[in-house]
Amino acid sequence: MNILIVNNTQIPATKYGGTERIIWWLGRELNRLGHQITYLVGEGSSCPFAKVLIYDPNKDLNQQVPDDIDVVHFQFQVQDFTKKPYIITVHNNPGVAQLDVNSVFVSSNHAQRHGAQVFVHNAIDTADYPKPDLNKKRTHTHFLAKAAWRVKNVKGAIDVATASGNKLVVLGGTRLNLKMGLRFTPNLNVRFKGMVGDEAKSIVMNSSKALLFPVLWHEPFGIAIIESLYFGCPVFGTPYGSLPELVTVEAGFLSASKSELADALKNEASFNKQYCHQYAADNFNIKQMTTAYIALYQKVLNGENLNPVKPALIDTAQPKYLPWNN
Repeated sequence: MNILIVNNTQIPATKYGGTERIIWWLGRELNRLGHQITYLVGEGSSCPFAKVLIYDPNKDLNQQVPDDIDVVHFQFQVQDFTKKPYIITVHNNPGVAQLDVNSVFVSSNHAQRHGAQVFVHNAIDTADYPKPDLNKKRTHTHFLAKAAWRVKNVKGAIDVATASGNKLVVLGGTRLNLKMGLRFTPNLNVRFKGMVGDEAKSIVMNSSKALLFPVLWHEPFGIAIIESLYFGCPVFGTPYGSLPELVTVEAGFLSASKSELADALKNEASFNKQYCHQYAADNFNIKQMTTAYIALYQKVLNGENLNPVKPALIDTAQPKYLPWNN
């Protein structure tokens, strides 16, 4: 197949960039399988294994898609696109907007909350990570998300780490969100590293006891979860969104209670690092994700819609921030 992958940002991602890394890995794996890949992406993009076209947000997408493309894989919602068969991956929580009939979600929970069933779990390409040393001494816990986003709850992660007697390394974002009541002062137990690349991030994860992920929204997927598990880190988070389907009882502990998470974290050594690593490698690898997307490409090429009706958020009255208890 001749496949066009479309996003409105630059590739490759140099540091943070979940969607950008996913479409890079997907395109590379599709290329390995013999498919011809073209990216239509943000200005400044480059790629050694695919042709790159520059996306123009002011131009009709039908005019930007080459004639020789077989199927288009959008990473954002589009309007009035008719030129080629297509699918659209929904990476975020889009609110109350009605979505395209060919929308694909990134977890079962993500799909169900929008009245749909079609989803493909995200994955990592382990070729881009050093091999974990599962016998390495673990000295801290880590938080991996945009620290300034209140829904990611970095304050909760700091509280859980502190209550359990653990140091916390905060990865992600350019600042801590001081507007959410967090008065961050220099603290020997908390180290804020901000935006880091894969190499620096891998070093932190390979020395970490656990990922703290107490999100306050329905997380669509959470690449940080599978990255951390791959490095042998169990996940301690809230039971929202995709977390219950990604974090098995052998791979972590979920609770909306700060004290319950802190108590469980005190026993993090009871989780098997090898199990966490193998679980991530077996269930969230790039080959599985790519195979699933190929099946969806074939479906729309056969003239079928992915969903019988346009997906839309079912519970429109859900709170902005989900419960977080002591």
